[in-house]
Amino acid sequence: MTRFRSIAIFKLGVLAGMATAAAFARGAMPSRGDEESDEVSLVAVFDGIDLKSRARAFRGGSMLAWFGGIAVDLRDAELAPDARLSLRTLFGGIAVKTQPNWRVESRLKAVAGGVDVPRVTDVDADAPVLALDGLALFGGIAVGAKAGPATRGTPDD
Repeated sequence: MTRFRSIAIFKLGVLAGMATAAAFARGAMPSRGDEESDEVSLVAVFDGIDLKSRARAFRGGSMLAWFGGIAVDLRDAELAPDARLSLRTLFGGIAVKTQPNWRVESRLKAVAGGVDVPRVTDVDADAPVLALDGLALFGGIAVGAKAGPATRGTPDD
């Protein structure tokens, strides 16, 4: 019984520490960017963000989902040359919808999570390129023309 109690106290301490760190991060890293922004910095900590971009020269930015979810629809946006997104999840999810004629180059990695970036082979060599890098740690990242919602209650168009 003592071993069980020690493990339970340890796990409770780890969860309390992660929740405290997430609460601190929520106040220290505010989200920036709206539907017209060419560059975004989205942070969802114990929260959800749903953004439909209409940027005229989307350059990219960063997204962090920590115990939260981010859903970004880029189908109405135009890509700038060298557009790059940095995606990071920790017990959260990120979904990015792209235009079907875009070429998506992914360097995303997953640790005890998942990454879904379909390989599209019939895209024109001159198509706009969106470069991705990042990590899904106990979370998930979905990118593509049919990426599903990352937040609860977000409609899938």
